[in-house]
Amino acid sequence: MHYVVTSLRSLYRMAEQNVEAKVKKLLKQDKIQLWKAPYTLDGQQPGDEHMQELAERYGVLLRMPGSEIAGTLEVIRVQALRRGQRNQTFRETNMATVELLLPRDCNKVPVHLSNFGLCVRIAKEVGLKSFKVILNGKTLNGGLRLDQQGVCNHSKMMVLKVSAAGVGPSTSQDGSDATAASQSTSHDHSVQRTHRGFQILSERDGSDSLQTTPFLEVADQKGNPLKIPHKEKKALILAMGLHEKGRALMKRKRHDDALCHLLQADLHFSECGSELLGAVDNYGVLQLDIVWCYQALEALSCLDDGRERLRLAEDCFLRCYGEQQQRLLMIKGNTGREEVLFLRLHLLQSLLAFVDGNDHQAQQQLDQVELLYTRLCPDTDKMTQLMVLGFSEREARLGLRACHGDVHEAAMLISNQTQREELRQRERRKRQQTKAGLAILAEAGYAARDAATALERADGNVDQAFQVSTLTSRVAAGRDHELLYLGFERSPSEAALALTGGDVQLATELLMDNRGAVPSAATPPSEEEPSTSSSSTGRSSPSCELVNEVLEDIPHHEDDYLDLTLEEEMQLINTIKTHLARSLAH
Repeated sequence: MHYVVTSLRSLYRMAEQNVEAKVKKLLKQDKIQLWKAPYTLDGQQPGDEHMQELAERYGVLLRMPGSEIAGTLEVIRVQALRRGQRNQTFRETNMATVELLLPRDCNKVPVHLSNFGLCVRIAKEVGLKSFKVILNGKTLNGGLRLDQQGVCNHSKMMVLKVSAAGVGPSTSQDGSDATAASQSTSHDHSVQRTHRGFQILSERDGSDSLQTTPFLEVADQKGNPLKIPHKEKKALILAMGLHEKGRALMKRKRHDDALCHLLQADLHFSECGSELLGAVDNYGVLQLDIVWCYQALEALSCLDDGRERLRLAEDCFLRCYGEQQQRLLMIKGNTGREEVLFLRLHLLQSLLAFVDGNDHQAQQQLDQVELLYTRLCPDTDKMTQLMVLGFSEREARLGLRACHGDVHEAAMLISNQTQREELRQRERRKRQQTKAGLAILAEAGYAARDAATALERADGNVDQAFQVSTLTSRVAAGRDHELLYLGFERSPSEAALALTGGDVQLATELLMDNRGAVPSAATPPSEEEPSTSSSSTGRSSPSCELVNEVLEDIPHHEDDYLDLTLEEEMQLINTIKTHLARSLAH
């Protein structure tokens, strides 16, 4: 199969798309086919008389000027003719046509290519060096054929112009497949570094030195570590890490790069069980962020999965928070901060409804958005009052939203949250100190069970734990000596004492019943020496650089994803209002 690639116009023509959608609905309702007579004559010329009559009739129905409807009808007619020609070409020559939505600042030229030449020809003829190609919310793999990845006739794909940071220089400019493979590898450099950094973190358990080897812990909304299978935990950490990197890029307005990371995060979330995804809101927030990138890149209608992602986000929020957010209220005591997610959700739903030509639904969604915005937009004077008390801008904004603008309640809430956060940090430090203490005792040669017991008796103090362990060892040595005095060998004696919990009498009976030996099936597994390979790898210079690099994008506050200033949202609200006002005025 071969492909012809044509460039799309910017799909963010909101007003034009709105009118096109309305006209297409009328054409479908009336069963009119513009590519046939009498609307298209021989030579593919328009049937002016019938086209004008149709434009005037639809203009009355839509309360719009007939001249504007006539232009829209001609655009739809030409699109239908081109589609028919491409279908015929595909049947006769197996030459498929796909459409690319190219970045606004690159050359928009038709590209003819075979199935392996997509990246090569985009780089050469469109003038891009670092890019990704997205189809239905997934990044195309340059090493596979296009048809193997679901690319077919009339597929619409988006080309993302990604940052050249970390991208090595090309070895040649001849457009060879080898060069394309090299560029494709370079394009993945940033995502791969992020992926590897979080992979290192996902494999750590906190048993190494906490000062030199940071690790990540998956916790619930109360800060308690979640007990989940290792494979799912690893996938979850990778997904959350790539998501945070994407969000950091979104804040810097680098939506192309952000979308690449967010789509990779989506792949890793799919490796987690549905039960886990249904219990956390991270997955819903990710879907929302992906669609927000679509609108920022002016490509909402290029990828058809935007609506599906918004549906997934809404379902996720309803499961996590409850139909009336009652579950959220029970866990956190308030619901105000999470309402910014619903504001962004309804805003994107309003935009999609308008693009689909459904003005009524778009207005309904926008009305909800404006109500939420009025409630959530921070009052400058109240913000100042809280900041004078020593609270940060972030704390003031989130506190006021949680308490619906009540300054006194917000101050109390922030103070209580600070105290709870200090308690959480204290518990985390205690857990980390315990893990570090166990590692130290294990390195000194103590068995894991003995080390844990000693550390518990010493209330986490490693020095005292050593004394407890030494005393325990002396007691054990005394018991061992009794068995040796009775004539048993040292190794079976130690094994018997380990099996009987140090009970000399039971150990003696066990040895006598088995002629001085311990059955192999009953022998406890030997304590493995603590491995140092992972920690040494984690402390090596390249790994440290990767970990430190990805940790820079991890927010210090767990509610960072809720701290939206709503400035971008206000711009989109005004844009939709302007278009809706014009449309409704007709």
